[in-house]
Amino acid sequence: MELLFATKNRNKLLEVQAFAGEQIKITGLDSTGFDKDIPENEPTLEGNASAKSWYVFKLTGKNCFADDTGLEIETLGGKPGVHSARYGGIKKNDMANREKVLSELVNESNRKARFRTVISLIINGKEKLFEGAVYGKIIDEPRGDKGFGYDPIFIPNGYDKTFAEMELDEKNRISHRTDAVKKLIEYLQDEVIG
Repeated sequence: MELLFATKNRNKLLEVQAFAGEQIKITGLDSTGFDKDIPENEPTLEGNASAKSWYVFKLTGKNCFADDTGLEIETLGGKPGVHSARYGGIKKNDMANREKVLSELVNESNRKARFRTVISLIINGKEKLFEGAVYGKIIDEPRGDKGFGYDPIFIPNGYDKTFAEMELDEKNRISHRTDAVKKLIEYLQDEVIG
């Protein structure tokens, strides 16, 4: 079965492809020549994931899924949350986002955080939502050069290294996206592919 992942983020595409196996072929928007900006104006991760998948489905007619992910920091009341990608400014900038988070946590002892991913799947015009989360903490300064986004400042519970210090397969075993994708894949295998 073939599914279109409504993303142009190569890192996200690689993470999902590595987990999906051979039964399901997942392609990204770059493979379709899709060049429109996908709206992300909803106030929740669920709303954004849904809006993105419906937008791509209506334009392409292809079965697809979209995700929205946010870093939710307990002491910041769940921020940056749905605004994670542009937390440091209007343009997406990973370093600016990390710097803003770290500046807001100076002298803060509660560093608890979670990454949460919501996936909206559209199959034959019907939607199903899946959610995944990983809990951990924010450290004082970035470590590691793998991954992207907030990976260099997030250490998952039970580990002593950041997502950015992990190899892709190690991160994939425990990540929020994998948690949500696992639920997506199980659903597709059980309910769609059969």
